[in-house]
Amino acid sequence: MSFFRKKIYACAGFNTVSLGSGRKEFHPKKPRPGIEHYIKEAGLGTIEQIENPANIDEGVIGNFVAERFCKQGNLGGFFPIVHPTFQYKPCIRVEGACDSGGLALVVSIKTILADLADVILAIGVEIQNSVKAIYGADYLAAAGWYSGERKKGHAYFFPDQFSQRAGACFEKFGYDKIRAGMSQWYVNAIENARKNPKAQEFHNKNPELYATGMTSPNPKVFCEYINVFDCSKVSDGGSALLFASEEGLKKIGVDKKDAVEVVAYAQVQDNLTTPPPDLTKLSTCEIAAKRAYERAGIKPEDLSVLDVHDCFTIAGVLAIEAAGVAGYGEGADFIKDGKTKTDGVIPTNATGGLIGYGHPTGATGVRQAVDVVHQLLNKAEECQVNIHPDRPFGMMSSMGGNDKTVAAMVFRKTE
Repeated sequence: MSFFRKKIYACAGFNTVSLGSGRKEFHPKKPRPGIEHYIKEAGLGTIEQIENPANIDEGVIGNFVAERFCKQGNLGGFFPIVHPTFQYKPCIRVEGACDSGGLALVVSIKTILADLADVILAIGVEIQNSVKAIYGADYLAAAGWYSGERKKGHAYFFPDQFSQRAGACFEKFGYDKIRAGMSQWYVNAIENARKNPKAQEFHNKNPELYATGMTSPNPKVFCEYINVFDCSKVSDGGSALLFASEEGLKKIGVDKKDAVEVVAYAQVQDNLTTPPPDLTKLSTCEIAAKRAYERAGIKPEDLSVLDVHDCFTIAGVLAIEAAGVAGYGEGADFIKDGKTKTDGVIPTNATGGLIGYGHPTGATGVRQAVDVVHQLLNKAEECQVNIHPDRPFGMMSSMGGNDKTVAAMVFRKTE
């Protein structure tokens, strides 16, 4: 029995360039596009792939902290700049820290299931290069329990949170093993990003990626157990994706062969005021993945492609364990053995992930879904992986905060 009461499809995905340090066109002292630019660019990139954009019923915009980075709220008010026919149509902004984009996907699907719309345009967006990194780190600390944790936290709050996870894994499973897995994750991320013209690390020419990944951290400069390159970069960007019912696909002139079916999702919320139950696990991500698999009626081995929330290299290691493709404590070796490479057992983050593509926080969940949809439609160009006929499924898992807010979604290639 299907988890949804009716069929839901995703189509016409679009990602902007992830702009920030590393991109040749980025200059911190020169003017750059504002948040409204990325909303419009992402939205237009999507609606240009369909007929009759006037038949889009509503918009959902995922964003984390535009009020801090851009001094801008009321983001739904930018929806009509995407297309004139969007004037006076509903649009809601949703927020769930770094999973804001993931929540935009979920809200879009719920609205269609409630028979309140047939076509929804989900947009994720974030501008982060508007302030110095140290101030941005403080803004991003709002993804955690700010009043309860910030004062006693590291200046670089979230890097330290995941540095402590890395340290716990070093202690439990051994430094050499975990560091090697983190380093190989970094290698894969950059190599995949070099095939993605929109990735922030597309221009990365470092010939010694693994050696860089194995560099010992310097806590006097950054964090105790991780380096700067273990972190996803400060990024500006946007992504958009259309969700539609069967009737909705007809309204926008999209054939089912040009769409993928959304077969299940799980949105899971942990208590923001409590510490992680185990620093060596992404427990909430694990619960979300298990529920998504159960609702979809599949197992991890049924996936042909996976996209996980690797805000840090250690998060990538723990995320594949949470997704069930590697056993507990086995993720580092799984990665080191090449099993998450684009030609591996389970191609993961084939367009670069957060480490390689970039992490415009509110856009990330939408970007992950766009990339999985493109993979299943064989539209991922140089980043395309093999979608096995007997494994027509892809999954994305987007995380907000320190494993607190998670959306996992399973897609299936249409026949």
